[in-house]
Amino acid sequence: METTVDELDEKVMKLLHFFITEKGYNPIVLHGAKNEIWLENLDSDYEIVRIVTNYIHNDEQFNFDLFKTNQIMKKIKKKTLSMSLKTLSIFLNMGDNVGELKEEQYNFGNIDCVDVKEIEDLEKYKFVINVFPDITTSTKFKEKGVDLFMKITKDINEKNVEESKQAEELFKIKKPIMTYILIALNVLVFIAMYIFGKGSDDISTIIDFGGLVPGYVNGHGGNFELYRLVTSAFLHNGFLHLLFNMYALYILGPQLENFFGKFKFLIIYLFSAIAGNLLSLLFMADNVVSIGASGAIFGLMGALLYFGYHYRVYLGTVIKSQIMPIIVLNLILGFVLSGINNFAHIGGLVGGILVSQALGVKHKSNTLEKINGFIMLLIYLAFLIYMIYFK
Repeated sequence: METTVDELDEKVMKLLHFFITEKGYNPIVLHGAKNEIWLENLDSDYEIVRIVTNYIHNDEQFNFDLFKTNQIMKKIKKKTLSMSLKTLSIFLNMGDNVGELKEEQYNFGNIDCVDVKEIEDLEKYKFVINVFPDITTSTKFKEKGVDLFMKITKDINEKNVEESKQAEELFKIKKPIMTYILIALNVLVFIAMYIFGKGSDDISTIIDFGGLVPGYVNGHGGNFELYRLVTSAFLHNGFLHLLFNMYALYILGPQLENFFGKFKFLIIYLFSAIAGNLLSLLFMADNVVSIGASGAIFGLMGALLYFGYHYRVYLGTVIKSQIMPIIVLNLILGFVLSGINNFAHIGGLVGGILVSQALGVKHKSNTLEKINGFIMLLIYLAFLIYMIYFK
């Protein structure tokens, strides 16, 4: 017996093939949503696309669909940390009694709605063609019926396998060699301060080992010992100070090293330390000493925020419930408690975000985004250098 494919199902499959294999959309699993498919691509002009096969027979049912869509969008915005989501609802089974769409009122807040009987009907909606100019040509297939179903299923499965491999490669735990090297360097320097100096609490030892003293770096006394912008990040005042920062590095380092790779991870770490120290120089007295890896640690948190933004479908809940509260809490403690260089934290955080944008996130960042990140990074550095050395 020959198997046939319903015309409505055929349209759905063609649209799914286009959005998933051509435009990089991924299905959203929604409990209780019937006769509709939700797709997301947070890097597209339409972050959400809905393919609706439910029969909408009057304005009342259409308005209820808008209400339901808005409620679901609110939940997605919270999960993905998005301020707004532009949604395209494609209605494939709209009744003739729905007056609002027939009067060419297609936009309802952040939701654009289209009523199509055939995919070719999308060409009359300029706002759709502006974003997806090839949607009608890319949904034409020589295959029909079951052959079309088999081809589309095969293509979508291959796309899913490719993305699964990318995600597996990205999130797979690898040995964090660079993290271990950085921890070892911090520990060895700490030990060396006792072997070759008078200990980690001694000011003269801290200065000799490269502590950040503004008067030695900002040129006020004729000194430009810029190496202290880096060396101070490997010094710690007491065992608890070392333990706290190395524990944070042990927790954050392996994740960031996996996500960005060893070389980029090291750049993020060192640049965040430098950025934190540069901002500190604007607010420290010339005779004050600052040390510690906390600026670099906050830079790693900034990098994790930036990475999580690009993968917020996967990490949105973690960022909202864990990463952001930790950052906010530590910044508050930095302003409340004495002896904490909170400007190093802020400078490192901003530096970590900007250098991560310049370096890019694998499989997500495009060339333009990286160029913009690099330009913003240069502006940030130029501003700090100008304020320190030329103001």
